[in-house]
Amino acid sequence: MAVTRLLHPARSPALAPQEWLVANGLGGYACGTLSGPPIRRYHGWLIAALPPPAGRTILVSRLEQVVTLTDGSHFDLDDSDLVEFRLDMGLPVWRFRHGTTEIERHLVMEHGRNVTHLRWRVVAGAVRQLALRPWMQPRPHGMPVDGATADGVAEMVEHGLSVRSPAFPPVTLSAPGAVAVLDRRDTSQYYANEDEGGDPPRGPLFSPGTLCLQGQSGLELTIATDLPAPGDPWQAETARRQALLDAAPPALRQGMAAELVLAADSFVIQPRHRTSDPTARSIIAGYHWFADWGRDTMIALEGLTLLTGRGDDAQAILAGFAAHMRDGLIPNMFPDGATDGLYNTADASLWFFHAVDRVVANSGDRDFLRRLMPVLETMMAAHRNGTRFGIGMDPADGLMRQGEDGLQLTWMDAKVEDWVVTPRRGKAVEINALWYNALCCMAHWREVLGQDGQDLRTLADRVKQSFNRRFWSDDLGYLRDVVDGPDGDDDTLRPNQLLALSLPHAVADRPHWTRMMPVVRATLLTPYGLRSLPADHPDYHPRFEGDRWGRDGAYHQGTVWAWLIGPFCQAWLKAFPTDHHRIKADLAAFEPHLDQFGIGTIAEVFDGAPPHRPRGCVSQAWSVAEWLRARALCVT
Repeated sequence: MAVTRLLHPARSPALAPQEWLVANGLGGYACGTLSGPPIRRYHGWLIAALPPPAGRTILVSRLEQVVTLTDGSHFDLDDSDLVEFRLDMGLPVWRFRHGTTEIERHLVMEHGRNVTHLRWRVVAGAVRQLALRPWMQPRPHGMPVDGATADGVAEMVEHGLSVRSPAFPPVTLSAPGAVAVLDRRDTSQYYANEDEGGDPPRGPLFSPGTLCLQGQSGLELTIATDLPAPGDPWQAETARRQALLDAAPPALRQGMAAELVLAADSFVIQPRHRTSDPTARSIIAGYHWFADWGRDTMIALEGLTLLTGRGDDAQAILAGFAAHMRDGLIPNMFPDGATDGLYNTADASLWFFHAVDRVVANSGDRDFLRRLMPVLETMMAAHRNGTRFGIGMDPADGLMRQGEDGLQLTWMDAKVEDWVVTPRRGKAVEINALWYNALCCMAHWREVLGQDGQDLRTLADRVKQSFNRRFWSDDLGYLRDVVDGPDGDDDTLRPNQLLALSLPHAVADRPHWTRMMPVVRATLLTPYGLRSLPADHPDYHPRFEGDRWGRDGAYHQGTVWAWLIGPFCQAWLKAFPTDHHRIKADLAAFEPHLDQFGIGTIAEVFDGAPPHRPRGCVSQAWSVAEWLRARALCVT
């Protein structure tokens, strides 16, 4: 079944610039606004995932497309009217109109290769020539646009041009039947989104020359650093995507759910930007700027892999992170081009236990569990005895504490220079929900493998008693956010408490469930996820905007997070098991957003205040994953 999303841009007012993105299964991608020049440092027709130390690299930023008609007149395609944009099986198709001439442009990336293909089809009118001029500034992923020169040496090759820049492999631009002309030009490009965020807005671009294609048909261009595969790339990629839909549960094979199954595929990668191992797998946390993060990977793993028939990928992801375990911790993140990670996180390792539980429960693979048990035992011992960053169990009550000056260790991890916006030092509610869940999982796994898990069951019972005694407030009707912090207990109402109910082993006592969930719904739920702080709190920020100080100051102080819809729906259905209709309505509220920002996907965050403008990454792994997981819960 074909999956299509159709937009008529002139009739589709958007809350933010509408952007398209196609990924290649390596962490590389092509992306941009629906029409026009790049507005972000990350926009381009080929962002390649290169082996370390290069990592992901912006290679071709702009593509000038000048159409000459049979009467000799000409126009730039991106300056004509965009009358229609659609995603066919997640692949972008543009329809441009200039007078009586209509042209469609199609794009696909080869899966597992740094190769972008473009195809132009004349729908109406008569075209004599299409002249293509690439504009380039090869630079590392994320580098500000003024941080690199625009330089390279070009040579003509069969049907095209090859451009080599210092420190990067050659980029080949080829078009069958094209006439290539070396014609160096230079310009300066303005990036509006960088300007809005307080970053350098202008950078250099150079063009090595042009490729001229004659006639009405055969108008195709390949941009590549890898050797393209034989055959029709659109047929190959469409068939691969159809197989992903066929492997998904029936509830996820149509409508918005099917679109998000295709969006989910963009995050599951062979992490070529940090390893040459062809069997390695990981999850890109979000496009454009995130690499693979431990916390995001473990949260998103179930929705992105287990619900899309990719159990082998899930096991490879967990094995990869397990191999990087240090001092009982898995990495917080892998920087682009780096072969080892950073470890400043208190929850990624506890989420690892949860992800292992989901994979083992899904597959029943005890051999996989047995192979991981030495790593899991090391992690469990480290958390019980204490490890880096002040992470460790308090022997007085069994609860997990964390915190170190100048570090942000929970998922509410915004930091600007020396300012940790929400430090949450002490015993955080979701950390202890994850800790209890990990203890229960480990006790069960030991028993399944013929070992003694009684000490962990005893400890889990103690943690549950301590948790409900310390975190629950009968007066407030919800769970405190942090206890035993430097300034005492924090009674702030936050969505973190959802994990005390949503995880498979719920640490919150059952009588609390039906009291806390209506409070969370009434105070924090929006059409696009949950606010990170109530609107009546003195620290509330209604909008996520401005420079880095302004954005990070709002990141967890009222900004809406889409991924929280998963824990919310799970927790609501535990508290009110027959209320599937309301949860389906909560999920359906996301539908308009798929036209708003990253087309066909879900953003990272939204403003806390209506109209909840989408912000941050245009496409976020855990946002997509948790929507899919929540939808799969509603099978009736």
